[in-house]
Amino acid sequence: MIKCAQGVLYLSVLVTFAACNAPPVPLDDILIEKTSVPEQCVRAVKVGDFVRYHYIGTFPDGNKFDSSYDRGSTYNVFVGKKQLIEGMDKALVGMCVNERRLVKIPPQLAYGKQGYGDIIPPDSILHFDVLLLDVWNPEDGVQTNTYHTPSVCSRKVEVSDYIRYHYNGTLLDGTLFDSSHTRMRTYDTYVGIGWLIAGMDQGLLGMCVGERRIITMPPSLGYGENGDGSDIPGQASLVFDVVLLDLHNPRDGITVTNQVAPESCTRKSVSGDFVRYHYNGSLLDGTFFDSSYSRNRTYDTYVGRGYVIAGMDEGLIGVCIGERRTITIPPHLGYGEEGTGTKIPGSAVLVFDVHIIDFHNPSDNTEITATFKPDECDRQTKKGDFVKYHYNASLMDGTSIDSTYNYGKTYNIVLGANQVVPGMEDGLMDMCVGERRHLVIPPHLGYGERGVTGEVPGSAVLVFDIELVDMEEGLPEGYMFIWNDEVSPDLFSEMDKNTDKEVDPSEFTDYIMRQVTEGKGRLAPGFDPYRIIDNMFSNQDRNGDGKITEAEFKLKADEAAAHDEL
Repeated sequence: MIKCAQGVLYLSVLVTFAACNAPPVPLDDILIEKTSVPEQCVRAVKVGDFVRYHYIGTFPDGNKFDSSYDRGSTYNVFVGKKQLIEGMDKALVGMCVNERRLVKIPPQLAYGKQGYGDIIPPDSILHFDVLLLDVWNPEDGVQTNTYHTPSVCSRKVEVSDYIRYHYNGTLLDGTLFDSSHTRMRTYDTYVGIGWLIAGMDQGLLGMCVGERRIITMPPSLGYGENGDGSDIPGQASLVFDVVLLDLHNPRDGITVTNQVAPESCTRKSVSGDFVRYHYNGSLLDGTFFDSSYSRNRTYDTYVGRGYVIAGMDEGLIGVCIGERRTITIPPHLGYGEEGTGTKIPGSAVLVFDVHIIDFHNPSDNTEITATFKPDECDRQTKKGDFVKYHYNASLMDGTSIDSTYNYGKTYNIVLGANQVVPGMEDGLMDMCVGERRHLVIPPHLGYGERGVTGEVPGSAVLVFDIELVDMEEGLPEGYMFIWNDEVSPDLFSEMDKNTDKEVDPSEFTDYIMRQVTEGKGRLAPGFDPYRIIDNMFSNQDRNGDGKITEAEFKLKADEAAAHDEL
């Protein structure tokens, strides 16, 4: 008995009944009831299409005579080519994938008066509960639908490129058969050279990194009549939801983009330089893997010597101090097929955003630039002079280190006495009072590889702007005291105040200090005078008994070797 229901139709004619108790009307054509309709229908079956569907076949009394489910495989057939009973050929037209129909077929459109052996009696009305799973046409090619496009696309996939991508693979009805996401690793392969099924080889072309697209392909471009033997049945259309993560070509070299160079660049890095730089490292899809900023210290290395990956070795050549650039490195110039095993996957393109802090060469000397010279200069500084100067100290990136102006007093040293770093010694030589200089000091003439904890990073180039405020002439090399007048012939007697034929430390100190006060002699400037005098006394006290006898006492001119004495 057929119930009164809306939506029940002969193939093209809507049927209604006068009353629910009316006798059944003989079927002149098939009767279709759509029992389940998908929300979306991208494509409906047309004559000439190939379909895969499941069905249950019953008689009007509900007795089952056949079922594809019982056989564990779909029914696969061309529609409208007389490979089916006529009623089913008509019933499948217009169906969508995942649509379900209850189809009632009269005998004349089924097996007629002959029936079908012992299974279907003559003049039988047949009911089919049909679920459409797949539809394609021999004329079909690959279909792509991009549903996310990145804002920037500098390059698209071409034949022979090597790519890394994630995918979900489903049948046309949505049944998942494979996913790279579940394996937690990308699928990595060459494109367009036969390493993939033909449909994927075609469908991936033209993609941008970060792009997401749906690639749909007929079985002729997938796994064909036999499927893959496990999860993909024969004659199945395939749908891949793909996101492209990485793209390069084995012929690629590094690329340098986003260059921001300083206005002034007196020198660019060359092979053999030692470079200090900050970087952020990411994969091509933007996945972050490392940063020097997070460690709060620069990465310091020689360039062009194989100390870093080949792509970085190349990318750091020709940079200016203060320059920013993006270096994109293909895997064969990065970490290759193996990656690092943790943060960097195999065959990954690397992107480094680099900021050059400074660089130097082990052969560099201190760079000295005079920024101001006084009109008159009676004397220039030399080794041994006591100099007073102001300075502003910074790193090459402008980071301030120290300044004497903050303390309101000069920095005072004796040149040549190793009281400052060698580069500063160089920078203060041959300078006039009032002169100002700009010094660039490489680390081997500064604070070296270790730097100064909390103040100067290791291997840092230093910048000093100095001004010589005052200077006091030093003594000749090897002398800590000199006479301004003629030396008294009774020098020992003048020191021996108590005439005991011995000079003790107090007598010696009093005498030397009196000569300095009266302007008859001069001590080396910039040192503690009493320490100098103690040293002079020790040099005269030959036997170390704390007293100087007349036999021990000698002038420096009488000495064969130089000593810091009279």
